[in-house]
Amino acid sequence: MDFLLYWVARLVVTVVQSLPLPLVARLGRLGGRLAHFLDARHRNMARRNLTAAFPDLSQAEIKKLALENFQRIGENFACAVKTAAMSDEALAPHLEFGPTGELPALLAREPRSVVFAIGHFGNFELYARASRLLPGWQMATTYRALRQPRLNQLMQSLRERTGCLYFERRTDGEALRRKLLNDRLILGLLCDQHGGRRGLRLPFFGRDASTNPAPAIFALRYRLPLFTGFCFRTGPARWRLEVGELIPTFVNGKPRAVIEIMRDVNRAFEKAIRRDPANWFWVHNRWKTPGRPPVSSSSLALEKR
Repeated sequence: MDFLLYWVARLVVTVVQSLPLPLVARLGRLGGRLAHFLDARHRNMARRNLTAAFPDLSQAEIKKLALENFQRIGENFACAVKTAAMSDEALAPHLEFGPTGELPALLAREPRSVVFAIGHFGNFELYARASRLLPGWQMATTYRALRQPRLNQLMQSLRERTGCLYFERRTDGEALRRKLLNDRLILGLLCDQHGGRRGLRLPFFGRDASTNPAPAIFALRYRLPLFTGFCFRTGPARWRLEVGELIPTFVNGKPRAVIEIMRDVNRAFEKAIRRDPANWFWVHNRWKTPGRPPVSSSSLALEKR
């Protein structure tokens, strides 16, 4: 099965990468529309999530938004395959960089690694190009290897063409630690999806949701600045990367609680989603379980778990 999946995926990648990006975007939207028609489970999931998050919208508006969300997801995934093989120069007409906030000035004063809390916004694989914002810094992130070795190798070969460093979550912890401390990394950590049983219980669109605390833990443990980052769609096959506000991790020299830091991250994500609701990943069961309840222990105690 691994062999078959690998060759099917490789054929799809080869075909997609041979096409112009605008055509890939149109085909991706068509694929998303088809998925919306065929995939009742995820269609209903998106509608339920949108209804709970935006109770003031009519059912007609919810259905229209869910359809657009599927089309965006199709466009983003198809374009991610294409853009992975494009040089920065070829991608430049399709990718712009928006407000960068305090980031450039902060790192000019104190050059060091920085942590970004990121999510599934737009063509989120374009986060790998964020190092263009900061010459001299290296983009990095974590991933979980697929169970199919050949397919995993294909996926990593696509991702690594962007110049981003990828660290396997279960095996590369020490290598990531050394890089963070000795080099200048922009470490992007996805934390907008269900955080599992060990996630923190935090409100997200008014409902408790299990939240992955990794960005706060990394920022505290290594005393690194923490920002949020977003990829917004500005048109067909066009995107903009933006830097959110600096999220405080220490106040008066003392570490903030991890749960409070991640509360700020969730608020920033909510704000970005409300700005363009179709730009996020509504087909995911974000509210599957509420996560661990808040505890009174300090952020340092949480950091050691």
